[in-house]
Amino acid sequence: MQFPTITSPHTDRPNSVQKAMLWVVLALIPGALAMIWFFGWGILINMVLAIATAIACEALVMKLRDRQVKPVIMDLSAILTAMLFAIAVPPLLPWWLTVIGVAFAILLVKQMYGGLGYNVFNPAMAAYVLLLISYPVQMTSWLPPVMLNENPLTFAQTLGVIFGGALPNGLTWDAVTMATPLDTMRTGLSLNQTVTEISSSPVLGEFGGKGWEIVAGLYLLGGLFMLYKKAITWHIPVSTLAGLAVMAFLFNIIDGDAYPLTSFHIFSGATMLGAFFIATDPVSAPGTRKGQLYYGASIGVLIYIIRTWGGYPDAIAFSVLLMNMAAPTIEFFTRPRTFGHRGAGHD
Repeated sequence: MQFPTITSPHTDRPNSVQKAMLWVVLALIPGALAMIWFFGWGILINMVLAIATAIACEALVMKLRDRQVKPVIMDLSAILTAMLFAIAVPPLLPWWLTVIGVAFAILLVKQMYGGLGYNVFNPAMAAYVLLLISYPVQMTSWLPPVMLNENPLTFAQTLGVIFGGALPNGLTWDAVTMATPLDTMRTGLSLNQTVTEISSSPVLGEFGGKGWEIVAGLYLLGGLFMLYKKAITWHIPVSTLAGLAVMAFLFNIIDGDAYPLTSFHIFSGATMLGAFFIATDPVSAPGTRKGQLYYGASIGVLIYIIRTWGGYPDAIAFSVLLMNMAAPTIEFFTRPRTFGHRGAGHD
């Protein structure tokens, strides 16, 4: 059978790494702006510092490998990693921890494996877990949302805290920080309070964390934008949210006083960010459609398990990294059958 062959000149393909990364960066901006509004200037400062560190680390590695710097920087992958890391960490994280985290993400997690396309783990989440385990106090000191913040910091004061480590006169860390909605729920349940009693906490909104509900909604809109632009497919985000939702629904039915509603898990913490922007990393996730469904659903189940019975209130990073390790195996067992292969026992 003859097939037509198209001869040169060939046109460029409509998709590229740079374009795909650009869509993701643009989709991330509304949620990031909402986080700046709700949690202060520290989000923006961390983002600028993280991006500068990521670019410097990429440039250093390219120089050491005697490769051109500009094409690697312009693919936007390092900038995306820096942005994801910056919005995942607390707003007042000391500057040197941001530098350590981003340098670890770029130099060790990404470039040590060969650069973009070769990293086994999601760089931003690997850096987040490194700092969370090493510096748990700094990594869990979140500011309250703006509507609950009785001691808001100005831009200059925020710079002083991040780079100088000193709060303004008269303020203590207890006065400027507050437990996150997930941590509030977890602590209350450990004290044998019911979900209804905990829901009266000021940090909780109608169906999720106060402030976090809007942030999650904007990340959802950003995810839908990426689906529209075909920067990602629906398989991983939908299966991730479905895995988490099914677990939350089942346990809430079993005991509604001990297990919060599905909406609380979906609209609190980094669930939407994780489902659409982190779990969908094309390098560290399976490439097969069936494998992506298993991968995403497993992440959702792990998020619920760790949040409910593990040692950390939020579990996006740990769940994604655990499934990063399983991704090659999932892809191996979900590969589509090669065309013309008749199965075992046939020549």
